[in-house]
Amino acid sequence: MDMTITFPGGKRVDAAYDGFLISTDQPTDEGGQDTAPSPLLYCLASLGTCAGYYVLSYLQARGLPTDGVKLLQSHEADEKTGKLKKFGITIQVPPEIPEKHHKPLARSAEKCTVKKLMEDRPVFEIRTETAGG
Repeated sequence: MDMTITFPGGKRVDAAYDGFLISTDQPTDEGGQDTAPSPLLYCLASLGTCAGYYVLSYLQARGLPTDGVKLLQSHEADEKTGKLKKFGITIQVPPEIPEKHHKPLARSAEKCTVKKLMEDRPVFEIRTETAGG
């Protein structure tokens, strides 16, 4: 899976992959124009939407309603380093979803591949090369 990262101007940074373009920008107080989410917001959103995918799949596989279901996401970061210390998701369900599904819904969210990627701590390899060489 290869992505191409480019710099379209200002503080914007784009990622192109398989016909998709993911645009990022920085908030105005960081020198950006706030035209798109920051990379950190995309990272946090990817955790929530990934968990949401597994919750949705659970509900659909059992013919349960999805209306009124939502995930509330929170996180805590270290004030000095900005490192993520704690990440939480609360799955809110309407009363028509019986309580017997609550724990299995949470287990479904635990299957999130983005979460697993973070837990498994991949090796990062960053290098520089001359273009065309």
